Amino acid sequence: MELARELTDFLGAVEQRLGSTLVDGNAGPDVKGDTLMEAARHLCLGSGGKRARPMLVRLFGGAVGVQPERLVDVAVASELIHSASLLHDDVVDAGMFRRGRPTVNARWGNIVAVMSGDLILSTGLHQLSMLDARLTRSALSVVSEMTRAAIAEVEARGDLDLPLNRLRFIAEGKTGSLFGWCGSAAATLADNPEAVERFDGFGRHLGVAFQIADDIRDILGTDVGKPRYADVHSRTPSMPILLAVAKEESLRRKLKDAWAFSTITPERTKEIGAAIEATGAVEASMARMNVEIEAALDKLGHFAKEPAGQELVGWARKLSAGIAEQVQGRAA
Repeated sequence: MELARELTDFLGAVEQRLGSTLVDGNAGPDVKGDTLMEAARHLCLGSGGKRARPMLVRLFGGAVGVQPERLVDVAVASELIHSASLLHDDVVDAGMFRRGRPTVNARWGNIVAVMSGDLILSTGLHQLSMLDARLTRSALSVVSEMTRAAIAEVEARGDLDLPLNRLRFIAEGKTGSLFGWCGSAAATLADNPEAVERFDGFGRHLGVAFQIADDIRDILGTDVGKPRYADVHSRTPSMPILLAVAKEESLRRKLKDAWAFSTITPERTKEIGAAIEATGAVEASMARMNVEIEAALDKLGHFAKEPAGQELVGWARKLSAGIAEQVQGRAA
């Protein structure tokens, strides 16, 4: 109970710091408004974000005894890096809604979205540079990895022959690398090399599991704010899609034909989505997700015995249980 209260207080402090950070004092006295920061605030503040990465920073830090006040700037940086990637992703995907609200590119245009992403990314990295140069170097490495994974995802569009290890590379780069950094950064502040390695591994495996969970929710239609079978409609290979077409050659041909056109009708999307689900690809994807979760827990090692480590274990288990419940609910 005490840790839960401390976590709530910590996330409140992160929220306050985010609010004060996303105020541009460099716009100049003659500049009317502050479009880039207004766009950043639109995405980052009050938009329903789960603050998963700041929460991870706090739990990882707690597992190695770092005082919460030393972790706030790291948590804020993790959220800014994540938010910058979302701004850029929405431009690449021409996304119109995120978390039930219009995206920045839908409201202000692609130029503002890209530049706002660049601004908050540089802001986060600048704050880290004043805290610990080691964190800046590792964060830059993660940003590079996230960028390479993002272009790999674009290049994979429409590829039904995408190897599963390539799909995993994309998931680890886009999600797992930053999850891992949340842990390695906290462990760096504790000067604990073992924890740096273990926490990074835990975060990477958990990030892959999170991406598979998202893929499953897409097929089940349980991702709030996202239309069902969005991956089918956008020609994005996902774990269920690749497992389904590997099992059913007729489905591969059907999906390949559909993806040959620039757009797919809602009726066709629904038909193909239901066919993917009928192959058992959701259950097979869930099994792969659970393998990643178990690998994450194995990486955590003896840190799992710490109160904050137990919370990390519980968080991972909750992900598995939540997806299992959704799958069972579909069958009921």
